[in-house]
Amino acid sequence: MALSIQEQFGQIDIYVFDQILRGNIAPDMRVLDAGCGYGRNLVHLLREGCEIFALDADADAVEHVRQLSASLMTRLPVENFQVGSIEGMPFPDGFVDVVICNSVLHFSRDDRHFRNMLAELWRVLRPGGMLFCRLGSRIGMDFEHVRGNLFVVGDGSEWYLVDEEMLLGLTEEMNGVLADPLKTTIVQDYRCMTTWVLRKRRG
Repeated sequence: MALSIQEQFGQIDIYVFDQILRGNIAPDMRVLDAGCGYGRNLVHLLREGCEIFALDADADAVEHVRQLSASLMTRLPVENFQVGSIEGMPFPDGFVDVVICNSVLHFSRDDRHFRNMLAELWRVLRPGGMLFCRLGSRIGMDFEHVRGNLFVVGDGSEWYLVDEEMLLGLTEEMNGVLADPLKTTIVQDYRCMTTWVLRKRRG
């Protein structure tokens, strides 16, 4: 019996799905979901046989992903799914082909926290690999400024928001290459979410 779209893909982010459709995330790759939550972006990748690693600060979420992996009979070790912080990940340098960091970086406390997380995401990525980030931004809307890069978004919470100049500057600073143009979705009177996808240069 054929799987439904929901069963095959779960609640996958449409921009992660786009990268899968284009072959940028494929079954023969080692993929790390940094800030995996309950695994919304991992259902299809686990089904397709990617070598998945995942990390989240929420122990219940990580246990859920472990159970998800077991239910799909992936035979991946439970140690692939770790409780921890992105700014101090327990994975070696140049470890994975793809890093997914979806809807996490805008919860940075300040510039230092943001840069520490970003440095770790970049560190564990192999040369030639792809970093996929989806994060809150100020591209297309104005928000109430709190301090530094912290702003109040539509639901009243404080987010760390980037802008185009910052993302392009960071790409250059890290010696990365944009794999896609920046793409921003504006949710009326609430938030802007930007997709930032870059490749790590070889050598």
